[in-house]
Amino acid sequence: MYRAPGDRPTCDVVIPCRDEAPALPAVFATMPEGFHVIVVDNGSTDGTADVALELGAEVVFEARPGYGAAVHAGTVAATAPLVAVLDGDGSMDPAELSELVAVVSRGEASMAVGRRRPRHSRVWPWHARAGTAALAWMIRRRSGFGIHDLAPMRVCRREDLLALGVADRRFGYPLELMIKASDAGWTVHERDVVYSERARGTRSKVSGSVRGTCRTLIDFAKVLR
Repeated sequence: MYRAPGDRPTCDVVIPCRDEAPALPAVFATMPEGFHVIVVDNGSTDGTADVALELGAEVVFEARPGYGAAVHAGTVAATAPLVAVLDGDGSMDPAELSELVAVVSRGEASMAVGRRRPRHSRVWPWHARAGTAALAWMIRRRSGFGIHDLAPMRVCRREDLLALGVADRRFGYPLELMIKASDAGWTVHERDVVYSERARGTRSKVSGSVRGTCRTLIDFAKVLR
């Protein structure tokens, strides 16, 4: 079970959340020891913040809606040398963060990211998979990074991340991050991570509907202008 570290942690884990209360207990259950968790409540109405506090997390409130707004708020609140970002829906195992953190800590890459490998075909709806493939292609084309996913799980150095000045506060944040990181001379390491069903009682803001996927594509297109 997760326990907040007593000493200054090496890595802060930022979890952007909007109505993810049912998923958080399982997420925290496999969180590696020594990591400090920052849950960013992005307008939840289901008690997400209360659950996170009970589980030992630091909670930050971000009123401006959007994935980028939540991630940025968590990064600003972080104090550890490394910052990790992880979705709070229970679809990925936080235990897999350890190897990504190790890659960055050893200086093998500026950023380590997880490439989702679904347990079975039903985990990833066709429209979300197609949208992800298209967006990853955009990232490879524009940034030069040879990645194949949108890095929903990633680790990098906090000061380097803030220095990039990523400005998008919606779903275009990952694309802008990759483009600016590449322009800054970062290197990236991609590693497979298991992708499972999201927790019952939660709903994806992106892959939960064709509309959500299309909205994300629009946000990415704005970044590419």
